[in-house]
Amino acid sequence: KTFETIDPSTEEVIINVAEADAADVDTAVRAARKAFDEGPWPRTPGTQRGRVLHKLADLIELHTEELAHLETLDNGKPLAFSLAADLPGCIKLLRYYGGYADKIFGKTIPLDGQMFGYTLREPIGVVASITPWNFPALLMILKAAPALACGCTIVVKSAEQTPLSSLRIGDLALEAGFPPGVLNVLSGYGPTAGAALTAHPGVDKITFTGSTGVFLQQHLPALMFT
Repeated sequence: KTFETIDPSTEEVIINVAEADAADVDTAVRAARKAFDEGPWPRTPGTQRGRVLHKLADLIELHTEELAHLETLDNGKPLAFSLAADLPGCIKLLRYYGGYADKIFGKTIPLDGQMFGYTLREPIGVVASITPWNFPALLMILKAAPALACGCTIVVKSAEQTPLSSLRIGDLALEAGFPPGVLNVLSGYGPTAGAALTAHPGVDKITFTGSTGVFLQQHLPALMFT
């Protein structure tokens, strides 16, 4: 099953994109769950996770022109804006969190008596990410980079109006060396794919950017009954 993605400047169809439904969401979450519970990513040293994030930054930089044209074609913003803000922002975020990946640590806490107190920071698990249409690539990376740096796995549901750059970044992530199931990208509609993702019992954390109305209508009811 597919849906059309439209060029807002001409209102013409760019291409048909795979439309995720609840079954596809379940497949993606199960892949992320398996990658977290059984795969190497959460157990990979932060320095190595950082290298993969830096590699993705390098690939996005290499493909900046392509990704900027995709963003402008799908979103309608000026190409100069995509080139000056959106893609450089993606690269900077990945390099920032790539450098942060080996600096995640807890604290030792002074206690009275013969006791030793400490905190340990651990990845939370599978993250569900719902991104909006206005900064598709940038907000995908803004949500994915810190989660991946910490050792989490993630399922990204892009806005149905602007799926193209997120799907392309998903391709580049495989080339960068992310293990299977670590970064999963879905295209689909909020009431179907988005609601199924936020309600999925295999998800440990949700990051959502969008209107209050959409959240209350599509996501809060599912959360209240899971």
